[in-house]
Amino acid sequence: MRIHKSECKALRASMTRAENVLWYHLRNRHLAEKKFRRQHAIGPFIVDFACIAHRLIIELDGGQHNEEANKRYDKARSDYLQRCGWTVLRFWNHEVFTCLDVVLQEIWRALDSHDTSLPSPQPSPAGGRGSQSAD
Repeated sequence: MRIHKSECKALRASMTRAENVLWYHLRNRHLAEKKFRRQHAIGPFIVDFACIAHRLIIELDGGQHNEEANKRYDKARSDYLQRCGWTVLRFWNHEVFTCLDVVLQEIWRALDSHDTSLPSPQPSPAGGRGSQSAD
């Protein structure tokens, strides 16, 4: 299945509120001076956000992702992307609204694991609840 640019463009035009909030912090190299793309095609999938240089994908999930069929699909999708050499971080939409600093810290940590030249974020948020799929 080939993904066309028009599909990505349509998804960019209809981003969720949570995606727009996170995109505000990722765009224009705001986070760790790293370039992110939104609604980017990788293989047969369109991912929410991707940092190509660090092979990092960020997915935001709403309540529908808690349904069993969607959990299986998300796992298969993440497994495929990981086999292709990508790291996949998944966050719930509500985490973007309630603990954005923790979400950004988790993303920064994932970037930092690939780049030892990153400065520590200021201020450094405490804790972390984002989940990194690495199995």
